[in-house]
Amino acid sequence: MESVGVYGFCGCKAKNKMKCDSRWEITAAETAPTSAYSSPARSLGDTGITPLSPSHIVNDADPNVSEQQTFLVVVAIDFGTTSSGYAYSFTKEPECIHVMRRWEGGDPGVSNQKTPTTILLTPERKFHSFGYAARDFYHDLDPTEAKQWLYLEKFKMKLHTTGDLTMDTDLTAANGKKVKALEIFAYALQYFKEQALKELSDQAGSEFENSDVRWVITVPAIWKQPAKQFMRQAAYQAGLASPENSEQLIIALEPEAASIYCRKLRLHQMIELSGKVAVNGYSASDTVGAGFAQAKEHVRRNRQSRTFLVENVIGEIWSELEEGDKYVVVDSGGGTVDLTVHQIRLPEGHLKELYKATGGPYGSLGVDYEFEKLLCKIFGEDFIEQFKIKRPAAWVDLMIAFESRKRAAAPDRTNPLNITLPFSFIDYYKKFRGHSVEHALRKSNVDFVKWSSQGMLRMSPDAMNALFKPTIDSIIEHLRDLFQKPEVCTVKFLFLVGGFAEAPLLQQAVHAAFGDKCRIIIPQDVGLTILKGAVLFGLDPAVIKVRRSPLTYGVGGKHPPEKLLVKDGTRWCTDVFDKFISADQSVALGELVKRSYTPAKPSQLVIVINIYSSEHDTVSFITDPGVKKCGTLRLDLTGTSGTAVPARREIQTLMQFGDTEIKATAIDIATSKSVKVGIDFLNY
Repeated sequence: MESVGVYGFCGCKAKNKMKCDSRWEITAAETAPTSAYSSPARSLGDTGITPLSPSHIVNDADPNVSEQQTFLVVVAIDFGTTSSGYAYSFTKEPECIHVMRRWEGGDPGVSNQKTPTTILLTPERKFHSFGYAARDFYHDLDPTEAKQWLYLEKFKMKLHTTGDLTMDTDLTAANGKKVKALEIFAYALQYFKEQALKELSDQAGSEFENSDVRWVITVPAIWKQPAKQFMRQAAYQAGLASPENSEQLIIALEPEAASIYCRKLRLHQMIELSGKVAVNGYSASDTVGAGFAQAKEHVRRNRQSRTFLVENVIGEIWSELEEGDKYVVVDSGGGTVDLTVHQIRLPEGHLKELYKATGGPYGSLGVDYEFEKLLCKIFGEDFIEQFKIKRPAAWVDLMIAFESRKRAAAPDRTNPLNITLPFSFIDYYKKFRGHSVEHALRKSNVDFVKWSSQGMLRMSPDAMNALFKPTIDSIIEHLRDLFQKPEVCTVKFLFLVGGFAEAPLLQQAVHAAFGDKCRIIIPQDVGLTILKGAVLFGLDPAVIKVRRSPLTYGVGGKHPPEKLLVKDGTRWCTDVFDKFISADQSVALGELVKRSYTPAKPSQLVIVINIYSSEHDTVSFITDPGVKKCGTLRLDLTGTSGTAVPARREIQTLMQFGDTEIKATAIDIATSKSVKVGIDFLNY
């Protein structure tokens, strides 16, 4: 392979030589600007040459629209931290959203319209089962045999918490064994692919091909580019799409999907926690308890019908919105809480993101972690760690029991919540410590947890509420910070969605903190809101017209003094941060950032350019605090060369930042041939 030298049209003059160390160079193009957008060159004091880049082009035609017509059906996969599912809609009947078949298994009091995000591999590391089937099979294994099987649950959070995510990142199974994360995510997506295609084939009466399907996978809006790229790579490995047919797969942002669905809601499809007007006969104070319980019962009664009709109109709540009105979507799931601020654009009802997505790891998993900490306090951290390794299936049983009681927690509850301890927990503790579980409880000084002779932990309502408090406090604090922003302080509605939004304790906390600032709305089918919205997004990816960039992105480079480029007697700065886009900058869908690069040598076949990012919007140099390398832009020139290629070739690169993923295309100006281009945030 040729060396990766490159000249880029960056355009910042340097008066002094810079100490540099990379293998490529940037120089300026003597070209007039192509738009009214200012260049970093000007802001850095360059009054002479303005480079060809940066320039922004607004492309009104959404690139996804023309391709959409070739798919017969849109299938959305809500790949959640705690539970997952799929839904679909035929492109000829976009008003009908079909939710997947009922899952085998399930727990008392827990909806089984989605299945747990659990996966089981055989001792030979082959895929065995997913969801309830995986959990139940694992539960029924002999304890000695169970240690050989690889059981994984709630593994999606690894993509959010791993700072240096790569294709080789590992996950740890319940038995302590390591397995490649990419393999697990691909297995899970392949399972959903097979389930959906089988259901579609059964419904159509003939074999349904994967090529007929446009796939949509949901991810948190606060995920960074590496995590989104990882999910796309897993989908490619699972056979949902391919790099050559990348438009067959769309990555949807979870709160955006919820926002799209909420636009369609009628009054009877939602519950209002705030305001003095009664909704469905319930006032705000009633709704947190009885109203929501009735709504859930209404949904439960209608579960046999898996088809939801979504009218092609704006719902009643939306009809109250005027041009420019704002609202917040709080997507509270198992792993993360995602906050998105949108503004309505009439008459079409298109959406504009007003503030970059924020949030954090404040999902319902936090309640599980607090329960585990409580167990460690009572029985000892050393015992709990050993029990999880030695009796992994029994640990799963214990957490299932806790999940069921967790859902019964409510602000007005007065009677205790009983959590059954597996027999193997009681037995193993006696062997481990030499005394009973009851003795441990007495000695722990944890007054609000008692022992029942029926083999259960009896938790007072206050004890259960205390497990919720740290997570809910984090959500409320984050929302308070958000409401301080000038773009957010005048919001009209707050939509509370996601599985954790079913928790009355969270509903009450949000209502108490923000009920006087805006109207708080919860969709009745709150656990399926994102899934249905993702289907609508797949049918019309152009519905979100403007997004905000979460980070500042750009390129830059440093190289040895002998590589310093002197052109026409002028020295050019080589460690400038050439900004593509700023943090929290508005970017319209279809808006393109243009850059041109030229190889350092005519024979060069590959150009590799480092991409840098920062959370700050004012960045001048890659050496500035907070600037870090986050990926590479790779231009493959093989196949574009011809007999009349000039010595100085211009490769024009167009980058799109207004979509859910960063995308790029490139063309060789001399030959008008497309250049293979890739943006890589995982393998750089």
